[in-house]
Amino acid sequence: MPRSSDWSDLVSDVVKLTIDGREITVPKGTTILDAAAQVGIDIPAICYHPHLTANGLCRVCSVDVGGRVQAAACVTQCAEGMNVQTQSEKVQRGRRTILELLASTVDLAEAPEILALLEEYGADGERFAGGERRTAPVYDDNPFYIRDYNQCINCWRCVQVCAEDAQFTFALNFDGRGFHTQIATFDGDPMPDTTCVFCGQCVGACPTGALKPKRQALLEQGISPDEIFYQTRPKRRA
Repeated sequence: MPRSSDWSDLVSDVVKLTIDGREITVPKGTTILDAAAQVGIDIPAICYHPHLTANGLCRVCSVDVGGRVQAAACVTQCAEGMNVQTQSEKVQRGRRTILELLASTVDLAEAPEILALLEEYGADGERFAGGERRTAPVYDDNPFYIRDYNQCINCWRCVQVCAEDAQFTFALNFDGRGFHTQIATFDGDPMPDTTCVFCGQCVGACPTGALKPKRQALLEQGISPDEIFYQTRPKRRA
């Protein structure tokens, strides 16, 4: 039989909390987002990706834990006795406002998951229509994908997957500050002049149309597959 000290070690490695009235016991270090999923409660998130480092940027996953400030569920660890509310009036109002601000700033036309959240929370995409929008040129500097940062929500996914979370290539970084922060390359170099290996992982991780395969973009423009082949095939070196 386990010794009493073994039992105490086991107990100290878990925490008990309540999420929307449901009691749950989870290992220490478990995030509220993961704990909620274990009891079938879906907390929305935009910047979060299960295979990347959580960063708590979008705050759409924020929940009420009883304090003055709501907590981002994707990065906040469960604590003993914590009482979490994921759908309180304050939480829903906060999510709705975040979504409305995002819609006023970024082109979300090709972000179906975010558009679904706008509808779910009754967000008015025109509430802040008079606000300044983020603008950027469309970068078409390689045969593989297009970068349209007018649709970028600064979720960091592309930067993370290009760095320690997956590829270790470090081709992408940030440029600007505050409202004007955008994803960029070092020194603004064209993508072929960076360390990019064109693996496509950034495109796969992007939740909007900010990163789009070149062939998809050309098809959407009405260009035929044969024309696309000749436009995107690698050029022979002399």
